[in-house]
Amino acid sequence: MKNLAHILFLAIVFTACKNTSEKTELEATTDPPIQVINRGPAVTEKGFIINPIEHASMVLNWDGTIIYVDPVGGKEAFSDYTEPDMVLVTDIHGDHMDIPTLESIVNDGTVIYAPKAVFEKMPESLQNKTQVINNGEITNDFEMTIEAIPMYNLRPEALKFHEKGRGNGYLLERNGKRIYISGDTEDIPEMRNLKNIDIAFVCMNIPYTMTVEKAAEAVLAFKPKTVYPYHYRGTEGLSDVAKFKSLVETGNQDIKVTQLDWYPKK
Repeated sequence: MKNLAHILFLAIVFTACKNTSEKTELEATTDPPIQVINRGPAVTEKGFIINPIEHASMVLNWDGTIIYVDPVGGKEAFSDYTEPDMVLVTDIHGDHMDIPTLESIVNDGTVIYAPKAVFEKMPESLQNKTQVINNGEITNDFEMTIEAIPMYNLRPEALKFHEKGRGNGYLLERNGKRIYISGDTEDIPEMRNLKNIDIAFVCMNIPYTMTVEKAAEAVLAFKPKTVYPYHYRGTEGLSDVAKFKSLVETGNQDIKVTQLDWYPKK
């Protein structure tokens, strides 16, 4: 009996030591967090409130106008937020367009803005709430200008993901303030040539969009005041947004890079 108790004691000690060793090794190989806003709370930028939901989905409050961007995840993902005045859908892929989610979050006054490719995949009930806006087109609503910016791939091996003309990035302007949402794209000329951007949301995930290096090059070209990296989970995990931040701020100290928690389930 004493031998059995002794064996059990040694097993417990060995397990505890192993767990401690694994924890120490994990801590040693994990990059420290970079300017991560606490999960959940909104981030305010002078009348512009940003709520990251996950990956490409976000809820924006611009002086009382509620804007949902690429809402996916079901109604429960948006249960803490006011119903949208407007919804921006960038593309047909499932991480940007989800019909059940759209049906669950729109109300009688909601207007959806989407490219033709998205509109064609909607049921009639959603089409009746949707204004089609394609690359290069501009509309005015909710006391703001909404412009559809092209989003597409450049690398030959990635052309199959996002063809030019199908999806939209969006440029929103109100009272002189300009907000850019990239959608799924690479460092295209239409992005690099943007001017006077106050806030930019820029994607970076391989193989679907672009590397952090290309994203940083594009940001340094169009010089937004503040950039939020988002949509940065690819097939090999999360992109190195710490490196993106370093590249941008080393290249231009006037550009602020703010990292939010876009992957609360990780």
